[in-house]
Amino acid sequence: MPATNENILSKILATVGPATSDPQMLCRLIDEGARAFRINFSHGTFDDFEKALATVREASRLAGVEASALGDLSGPKLRVSKVDDIDDDGHGGKKGIILEPGDTVELQYETVLGTRQQTNGNTVLSTNYPQMVDEIEPGQRLLVDDGAIRMLVTDKKGDPTDPNRRLICNVTVGGRISSAKGINLPDTELSAPSITERDWECAQWAVDHGIDYLALSFVRNAGDIQELRTFLQKQKSDIPIIAKIEKPQAINDLENIVNAADGLMVARGDLGVEMDLAMVPVIQKRIIRMAHDYGKPVIVATQMLQSMIEAPVPTRAEASDVANAIFDGADAVMLSGETAVGHYPVQAVHTMAHIARASEENRDVDPNEMGRAPRKARETKYRTAALAHGVAIIVKDLDAKAVVTWSELGGTARYLSQNRLPVPIITFSSNQVALRRMNLMFGVVPIYLERPATPDEFVAELDRRLLETGWVQPGDPIVITKGEPLGLPGVTNKIRIHYAGDVCRVSF
Repeated sequence: MPATNENILSKILATVGPATSDPQMLCRLIDEGARAFRINFSHGTFDDFEKALATVREASRLAGVEASALGDLSGPKLRVSKVDDIDDDGHGGKKGIILEPGDTVELQYETVLGTRQQTNGNTVLSTNYPQMVDEIEPGQRLLVDDGAIRMLVTDKKGDPTDPNRRLICNVTVGGRISSAKGINLPDTELSAPSITERDWECAQWAVDHGIDYLALSFVRNAGDIQELRTFLQKQKSDIPIIAKIEKPQAINDLENIVNAADGLMVARGDLGVEMDLAMVPVIQKRIIRMAHDYGKPVIVATQMLQSMIEAPVPTRAEASDVANAIFDGADAVMLSGETAVGHYPVQAVHTMAHIARASEENRDVDPNEMGRAPRKARETKYRTAALAHGVAIIVKDLDAKAVVTWSELGGTARYLSQNRLPVPIITFSSNQVALRRMNLMFGVVPIYLERPATPDEFVAELDRRLLETGWVQPGDPIVITKGEPLGLPGVTNKIRIHYAGDVCRVSF
């Protein structure tokens, strides 16, 4: 029988980090269901990234699975500069400065060591983006540490030529502030580019090292996607771009962003800080629906099983969160700290796969919607899109156990995935890059195979493999799609109904 991790149609994207830094550990994650791995460019050096990518590739080889590697560009993450450890807890633990509601914080343009002034008790801080002092206006909010600390800007001191100019902020929600904590400015339009100099260096590294996907952080509009696309095209690279939706401005240009990107990520961390928290589930559903309209894969991310960083089991709320993402129609769900630095990375992937499997088995699907092609695909009247829709109808009528295809570059697999079939789409290809990229597509099971000489040889080989691995039993109906000649991109033009073991066969 196929391993349990192959019984889920949704994909699991796991973040690589100190807790998952060797191939054997990643093999265990693959065994539990992970099919793609995120390398976070926000942390580490290029040597660290190279080691992480080599680990993913080696684990893939050992596991016999073409796992995908996604490079996550940092974007212009605003952070507090170094803060003096004034309020050390005395036990080698938490350090920094404790802010109380009503305290005054002076945010300076000039880089300074964050400290509490002796004269008036105000806390003085600076940031890695001093221009924010010019761009924030009184009355706007300034949030630190994912919104755990909240301030309201009340005044601005000094003119643009004064190196000592600063913002005066009133603390509304206090907490411990320490070095490098993130800053969010939900009310402020910043001039900082969405793609930083560091991002361009990371993008070049990704091209040079064959990363399978690039995620672009803090996307504000479709132009950000096109800017990265132009760079990649100049490098003669076709790396797919995943747009991370985590800024309010992105929601205002959502349809254009979806159209421009190759996939979407609902990055709920910063989104939940910068927008009304109650609206995040609503926005998640909206993003997924629009991604479906355009036939683009969509990942739901951030704090899905957050408690499993420290605990071997999740909370009931977290289990419901993962299930609801799958009910909403997410192609993939992502683990961040749970696998990067958590104490239970294997259990986290196992738990996520278990929840995904149960959700898929109990998902209510409208019979009229099953196999319904994306709106934009229907409008194009493209042959492969229409054929994929026809496959969905045949699967439903025959109660087929699997769909099998040869997809040289992944196009046929993508169209089949867009129809949200309730059975695995077992996709053979001799193109390893294409196979790795299929691992963010709902329902697709990519398998390497040297290109058969003839269509009949292909059918014989897939029949043998599916029976040997237990995907199907003798007599089970299988729907096969292929092009003739086999392996020529863009010519998928045939559907074949096959019964495992060649019990009965009808072609058309």
